[in-house]
Amino acid sequence: MDNRFATAFVIACVLSLISTIYMAASIGTDFWYEYRSPIQENASELNKSIWDDFVSDEADEKTYNDALFRYNGTVGLWRRCISIPKNTHWYSPPERTESFDVVTKCMSFTLNEQFMEKFVDPGNHNSGIDLLRTYLWRCQFLLPFVSLGLMCFGALIGLCACICRSLYPTIATGILHLLAGLCTLGSVSCYVAGIELLHQKLGLPENVSGEFGWSFCLACVSAPLQFMASALFIWAAHTNRKEYILMKAYRVA
Repeated sequence: MDNRFATAFVIACVLSLISTIYMAASIGTDFWYEYRSPIQENASELNKSIWDDFVSDEADEKTYNDALFRYNGTVGLWRRCISIPKNTHWYSPPERTESFDVVTKCMSFTLNEQFMEKFVDPGNHNSGIDLLRTYLWRCQFLLPFVSLGLMCFGALIGLCACICRSLYPTIATGILHLLAGLCTLGSVSCYVAGIELLHQKLGLPENVSGEFGWSFCLACVSAPLQFMASALFIWAAHTNRKEYILMKAYRVA
């Protein structure tokens, strides 16, 4: 094997490993989107009701999003979390001189919630099904797992190529990484579109802002790494095969 191809293969493997770690971390963490809002210090009846509704198994889309807006919520592919005061009072607490403690309450999205239809008016089951948001949500949930599976399968083929001491099978690894990159890119695009559509229907309250979190950024970084690994795998395998054929023809001649 030519040193050029071996170097390209090693670099592609490193890029593939990094992108796999980034993608796995992105899937497993809860910071795809973060909301920033003033801390609700007073445990009023309204606040208690919102907290109880948030942790309820029957919370609909509007209910848990209202809580995310009000309590510095974070959203991942699997879970949603809010930050609430640790020590609550039924009365307005005295003026504080230092920051008070908050605790994070999280609820996991069930498989039923992941595949549940989204409504034109969130929370209103009589408003009709919003097919666009429904399928965007399903795609943003499924595509990262498809991407991770394709990369793992590609790594298995690459391992077989090393055992066989041949670069040619890594063309399949490159193609699988290309498909994985497209899936990751599709997941990120679906997530952005879904968030924008949600905010059009449920406007953010005053003094509340939102931004994409570091879990989302990891997925965004993972996609170009997958494309670069794919290009190196395919180039190394194709060029090595081409040179082998030319060398074989030269020897026959």
